[in-house]
Amino acid sequence: MSQHARTLSRRDVLRAAAAAAAAGTLGACGKNDDEGAGPDGVVTVDLWHGQVDTGKAAIDALIKEFNTSHPKIKVVGGGGGVTADSMLQKVTAGLAAGSFPDVAYIFGSDLASLTKSPKVADLTGALKIDDYWPAAKDAVSVKGKVRAAPALLDSLCVVYNKKLFAAAGLPEPKAGWTWDDFVSTSQKLTNPAKGVFGTGWPGVGDEDTVWRIWPMIWDLGGDVVSEDGKKVGFDQVGEKALGTLDRLRTDKSLYVDPKPGSEQLYQVFLGGRMGMVATGPWQLPELIDNGLEYGVVPLPSYSGKPVTISGPDTWTVFDNGKAKVQAATEFVKWMAEPAQDIQWDMEGGSLPITKATAELPQWKKHSTETNGLDVFVKALDTAKVRPTITAYPQISQHLGQAIAAVLLGKQSPGDAVKQAVDQCNQVLAVPS
Repeated sequence: MSQHARTLSRRDVLRAAAAAAAAGTLGACGKNDDEGAGPDGVVTVDLWHGQVDTGKAAIDALIKEFNTSHPKIKVVGGGGGVTADSMLQKVTAGLAAGSFPDVAYIFGSDLASLTKSPKVADLTGALKIDDYWPAAKDAVSVKGKVRAAPALLDSLCVVYNKKLFAAAGLPEPKAGWTWDDFVSTSQKLTNPAKGVFGTGWPGVGDEDTVWRIWPMIWDLGGDVVSEDGKKVGFDQVGEKALGTLDRLRTDKSLYVDPKPGSEQLYQVFLGGRMGMVATGPWQLPELIDNGLEYGVVPLPSYSGKPVTISGPDTWTVFDNGKAKVQAATEFVKWMAEPAQDIQWDMEGGSLPITKATAELPQWKKHSTETNGLDVFVKALDTAKVRPTITAYPQISQHLGQAIAAVLLGKQSPGDAVKQAVDQCNQVLAVPS
């Protein structure tokens, strides 16, 4: 696995609701060349991938391989001139102007809002959707239709510093532990004299703040929204989940990162001053590069049953004519095949998109050589995803403000959740 620099901030800023809403007002303008092929019969596919550093090197190598093996298709990976974090705004502006890519790298949490545009292709029936991990399958499905292909798959687990556990005389955590265990362990790891915190949490109220709370909500029997989609599903359990964060805060064992991107939080952990942090597989290369002695364990739970979250990203195809849609679909299908998926996973920082990839000898060798990687893969068995609904960005915004208020001691868990529930229910009351 390569250093996954782009993902340190891939969940850092909740894209503005205005940008997401704008996707719903876009006209059906754009390139309407249904032939789509040049004089030589080659269809050019414009790919905006937003990858940087090793991620860019990985996708560039795969594009070259695809173009060699598919002489009638030429994928051009210009990337749109922006990083993945800014892709939604770039694509939304392109749709409004009638000049947009054939494929773009879109965060899963943005997909539903983007599908308001008639220019997002419907891939239902075009992909081997049942080959994907359930989390990947759910992340690309909107209102029962397949609206994208999985591009990157991850899961959330706890990474811990072995030396700090040893220094505190504590046994290392094991699968099946509880949030009570997590809280008490954090308190015992905390050492103010040495500037050591038990754990940390992003504190600005963005999506990085929010997505970590959903496994706690799900484990308590709640959900993001109710089954009928008319109200939130965390009104009964949100106070307990936020109460756990409040216990960590009052114990002074919690480092609250005051800046977007969570980079300070991870730097504190990398610097040996934090015992545990919830993170994804993208963090492992940096831990290895820094020589940190670490272990990986599944998230704690209230019930003792395993539960986590996955935040898949997508390859979203846009309609620039029938020939281009077919060629772009061929490319994203090819990317998900085990022979290519394994390259992207190892070089681009993803977990396997399919179980078939996870069974490849190359992946098993890579997993064996990368401490803790197998824990992230196993967590996919119980991973859920955020719902692919257009209201999600606003729900996240309101809940994020509530979490931040609790982390900063400005509101009690009960008051913060009540306010968020009222705000979110108002959002859900408006038909989407």
